[in-house]
Amino acid sequence: MIRVGFDVGGTFTDFVLEDSAGRWHTGKRLTTYPDPSDACLEGLRELLAGADVGFDEVELAVHGTTLGSNIVIERQGEGAALATTAGFRDVLQIGREKRYQVYDLQITKPAPLIDRSHIWEIDERVLADGSIRDPLDEDAARDTIREIAERGVTSLAVCFLHSYLNPAHERRFAELVSAEAPEVVVSLSSDVSPQFREYERTSTTVVNAYLITAVRAYLHNMVDRLGGLGYRGRLFIMQSGGGVATAESMADLPVRMIESGPAAGALIAAKFGELSGDADLVAFDMGGTTAKLSLVNDGEPSTVGQFELHRVRLASGSGIPMNVRSIDLVEIGAGGGSIARATRGTIQVGPDSAGSVPGPACYARGGTDPTVTDANLVLGYVSPDRFAGGSMQLDTEAARGAIEAGVAGPLGLTCEEAAWGVHRIVNLNMELATRVVSIERGNDPRGLALVATGGSGPAHACRLAMALGMRAVLIPAAAGVASAVGLLSADVKFDASRSFVARLDTLSPERLGTIYDEMEDEAAKVVGESAEGQPVRIVREVDLRYVGQGFELTVELPGGPVTAAVLEDARTRFDEVYAKRYGFASPDEPVEATTWKVTAYGDSPPLDLRAFHTVAGEASALGSRPAYFPEADGYVDTPIYDRYGLAAGRVIEGPAIIEERESTTVIPPGLAARIEAHGTARVEMTS
Repeated sequence: MIRVGFDVGGTFTDFVLEDSAGRWHTGKRLTTYPDPSDACLEGLRELLAGADVGFDEVELAVHGTTLGSNIVIERQGEGAALATTAGFRDVLQIGREKRYQVYDLQITKPAPLIDRSHIWEIDERVLADGSIRDPLDEDAARDTIREIAERGVTSLAVCFLHSYLNPAHERRFAELVSAEAPEVVVSLSSDVSPQFREYERTSTTVVNAYLITAVRAYLHNMVDRLGGLGYRGRLFIMQSGGGVATAESMADLPVRMIESGPAAGALIAAKFGELSGDADLVAFDMGGTTAKLSLVNDGEPSTVGQFELHRVRLASGSGIPMNVRSIDLVEIGAGGGSIARATRGTIQVGPDSAGSVPGPACYARGGTDPTVTDANLVLGYVSPDRFAGGSMQLDTEAARGAIEAGVAGPLGLTCEEAAWGVHRIVNLNMELATRVVSIERGNDPRGLALVATGGSGPAHACRLAMALGMRAVLIPAAAGVASAVGLLSADVKFDASRSFVARLDTLSPERLGTIYDEMEDEAAKVVGESAEGQPVRIVREVDLRYVGQGFELTVELPGGPVTAAVLEDARTRFDEVYAKRYGFASPDEPVEATTWKVTAYGDSPPLDLRAFHTVAGEASALGSRPAYFPEADGYVDTPIYDRYGLAAGRVIEGPAIIEERESTTVIPPGLAARIEAHGTARVEMTS
């Protein structure tokens, strides 16, 4: 099977192709704005030509993109509105009324995506048990819909109270919209997020509506352009939860792909960790714009049922919440393009980025702000001639000039001191994020390995691991395009969930069986469209809590008929999970369920990463160049190695630099990298 993966990042777009002989071909090019698909198509043309493969020979194409998150963070959505139950117009503004920093009087929360002037109240009311108190006023609803259309609305989120239990009013309202304003695209909360908690359900539905028109246009354009080049297969999109589905499915539920690209990085980190015998690790993906970190336990990336986008200083409760299964990621503005500046006598790095346009000063594309890449160039860590496989020539003098003007001069430092300061500060920012995904999740980083991917990750990984006392660093072959490889490692997968709050000891197994049957049919339909067959595996889960608590823990349920014994087993598993998380359990306290979940998996082709790294012949150092290492008192002549000439078993003593087309690995003094059988460079940390 010939298959390709391509992942759009804020600065670079990454490509990988597996040919029919199992050989791997990779590529990388700058992301294009305002249309990222231009870089995608040009990069694919170049990649396929280099592999002597035609578009009509490709059987599978998988795409990852940050389009969704960028639209939300940069507030680029247009024409979105919200229709909600009368009396609930201000749900988005009120939120949870929680201060994410109790003692900070200057906190700011992201403003709602939809202004209050574009929120309409609808006369209807469903009660908490699903019964109808006030029927939908259809005449008034028609008048409101016509007003919505006259205001230029193109995408409408519909979120009625308790519609997760009884969606009748939402579905009828959608029919009225179709009749009165067929040009308006509707997102129903009962389809997008049929879960309780009004604020989070409304927020999730609004994000879907905010994205849907732009994402649909992007995906339809991508499918059409690929077809025009000869591709005859279907385009698959990575979801936030780590599975793939067709572009057609994601065009209706774009909120599910908002963390598309970062999820792939976590998946492939887990795969490489498994090859190296490391089941517990932190996946660290540092690109040109952001750094993404996630925890892998027992070989599986940690997932959450709800995540927040655009958090303020990583604080819980500060972002935009979404009820979407997602790999548990912490994402910060720390990438190669992150801008450095002197602020109040200190160095600040990020969160803003120079991106690909205009890019770091050393790209010579019009950028003048100093960035992390400029600092790494000044420090001798990256080559001005072999950057991105020699496809770009970096301007060292421009980098020095930007750092001197923006950091060194204002702070009275030499250019080298300022560059090292930028490098250290961005490492510190990532250290704090690593603590969030490890220590705050109950894991000691000293017992974890660090898998470094992304174009910038391998240059910073060893310093990051040293600061946290982590036991090893793993740098896969072609780490700079690892997220694109991760796209091809993902299963066809779809999640369905539904809230039904009930005590386990009073719940009817028959009612629960009906709920699971409906969700499994929904998930199987999407998986069947993507995998062209029935799911090969279905996983059931449920969120449980002690009665009176406000938060839940997730436990897995067995398949098959739902019986009283299944519910008793769920109670036992919950006590075990609760005791593991909090150190104790209360077996005599009643337990209630809140949200029931299903994940369906389709049949996916395997990915053989052991064949990823091939060595043409043993190579000596490419040469050397001065590189800055403070433990060696400054610049030292450092050997440079070609990653493609390092055979299994080769040991590289630091200080050393290992170069490949897509990234550069920096090995500080006192450490050594050993090349494993599948090509991963493993660095054991020393105390």
